Amino acid sequence: MLKFYHGPQTRSSSILWLLEELAVPYEMEVIDIRAPGGVPDDYRAIQPHKKVPAIVHDGVAITERAAIAAYLADAFPAAGLAPAIGDPRRGPYLTMLAYVDAVADPAISARALNLDYDGFAVSFGRFDDLVANLERRLSAQPYAVGDSFTAADTQLGLMIHYSRNILGTLPDLPAFRDYLGRVTARPAFQRLGALDAGR
Repeated sequence: MLKFYHGPQTRSSSILWLLEELAVPYEMEVIDIRAPGGVPDDYRAIQPHKKVPAIVHDGVAITERAAIAAYLADAFPAAGLAPAIGDPRRGPYLTMLAYVDAVADPAISARALNLDYDGFAVSFGRFDDLVANLERRLSAQPYAVGDSFTAADTQLGLMIHYSRNILGTLPDLPAFRDYLGRVTARPAFQRLGALDAGR
């Protein structure tokens, strides 16, 4: 049994996309993180900060997008969305999963909030370094980890889509446009809008 705790139109949409790519049965429970009284306290038993996403698989709770994505892609290997242990792409794949959560997300959030900070004083570094790294990577290869789509692309792809097309924080660079063209054309991404809206 796989249960997915989701807040529509939030960062957890990247896990919804991944679940659709995996094509495995799951039950979704919507957590209204914008509810007037806040998320009920009993949800802390699943996610201690009352955030989304979270999953419970066979009675075990997993939180944090990078951990959930790595876990799901390994738990359902038939989809081929994770390089196996021993594959030379495994390290770069895990790096990208962590990078989206630990570097890209806070750097983009800081830029969206117009926060002024010293890039060496924070763990996630400078926004300009993030943009340069992603542009370099996506100019050199079609996907987050080389020539094939992986679970890392659900995380990176949604982050670039959201921050470029909705927040307007990432610049409109050809490498980002081309990458988004590839990943958003996938049927699982095409289903995302309706699923996220509860249709």
